[in-house]
Amino acid sequence: MAGFTVIGGTGFVGSALVRHLEAEGHACRVPERGDRLEGGLLGHVVYSAGLTGDWSERPHDAVAAHVGGLVELVRGCTFESLLYLSSTRVYDRHPGPVAREGDELPLRPQDAEDLYALSKATGEAVALRSGGRVARLSNVYGRGGRGFVRSLMRDAVERGRVTLESTLDSSRDFVSVADVAPLLARIALEGTERVYNVASGTAVTNRELTGALAGLTGCEVAVRPGAERVVRPGIDVSRIRAEFGFEPARLLDELPGLVEAVPA
Repeated sequence: MAGFTVIGGTGFVGSALVRHLEAEGHACRVPERGDRLEGGLLGHVVYSAGLTGDWSERPHDAVAAHVGGLVELVRGCTFESLLYLSSTRVYDRHPGPVAREGDELPLRPQDAEDLYALSKATGEAVALRSGGRVARLSNVYGRGGRGFVRSLMRDAVERGRVTLESTLDSSRDFVSVADVAPLLARIALEGTERVYNVASGTAVTNRELTGALAGLTGCEVAVRPGAERVVRPGIDVSRIRAEFGFEPARLLDELPGLVEAVPA
């Protein structure tokens, strides 16, 4: 069995990973914020620290989480391996229909909305320069999670109405945390590549998602006037399919169970 240090191990993805690792018999250390790690022997490190939904209100904290803490770690600690959890948001400006791990990342520092992707890309560069690997996660969903899917489900159950900030034909990729946690463990211990897309490989439109929610809950669906169409490139997952036999669950298939878990 291996020894792991999971930075950000109390977050949604990090805590799911810790539960999986411990169930497999691995020893896990989850440092608390502010713990000094300098000089430590950390074993296999998974760097899961980061901000998601509120990053635009806390841009400096986002950069500190995505880059600053990682720099301190690689400067002062010894580790067997390092896996940095990035985001498929680095592909937001990708010009093609499908984004692959080896593609260039066209980002714009002068655009404030690119700060999240830029900070993740910088974290990737630090991790790779330090001999680590990178996992680019799409939108992770699951019981107890936050984010877009959770917000829609709560509005559907609690308010009986869902209001979208983007058009019905907007789409994005979703991947289950139940699939992500074991895959990250395998990448950390067995991965042969330096960068991996961790996604389902199948985009879901707002129309499909809210239509399914309406069928399950009877909620009304509205679109904010002037909403923009947001369609990100498809995420190529052939690398994780070939190396790990990855076969992800489908969000729309799992939605009934997720809705049932939302408190009324």
